Amino acid sequence: MIDPIDPIRKRVLVRCDVERAFDLFTRGVGTWWPLETHSRRGEVDGARVERVEFPTDPGRPILEHLSTGDALPWGQLVEYERPHRVVIAWKPNANPNPPTELEVTFTPEGDGTRIELVHRGWEGLGSLAEEGRAGYDEGWDLVLGRYVRAA
Repeated sequence: MIDPIDPIRKRVLVRCDVERAFDLFTRGVGTWWPLETHSRRGEVDGARVERVEFPTDPGRPILEHLSTGDALPWGQLVEYERPHRVVIAWKPNANPNPPTELEVTFTPEGDGTRIELVHRGWEGLGSLAEEGRAGYDEGWDLVLGRYVRAA
């Protein structure tokens, strides 16, 4: 059994209201996500990302739709509490490991919105846990930077 691993915690502030911040992060994810570097398209020869589908119904997958007609999951929506919270069983890969859990909250702050991201559940990755956590710790900085610029 692997020892507990601290979750990744990130916080950013955007200059828009909580509804816009939430909608951009969820249903608008395909407009700002760095698909050129953080995508599953490399798993399908010659594929381009056409769009990202973010459902509003828990239990449904978040899908990356490719030009080949393939739809590859990024994870499964666990909770969708617009405009304050979203929880995802996060697994944007085809490996046999279980998903980690991603929780993102949106809180009004001044004339903007504070977004707090917590990425946990690394223990389920076994021997890949520390490496996976380190990669995501850096990766979320890039992703959230793109999100802040888009907001």
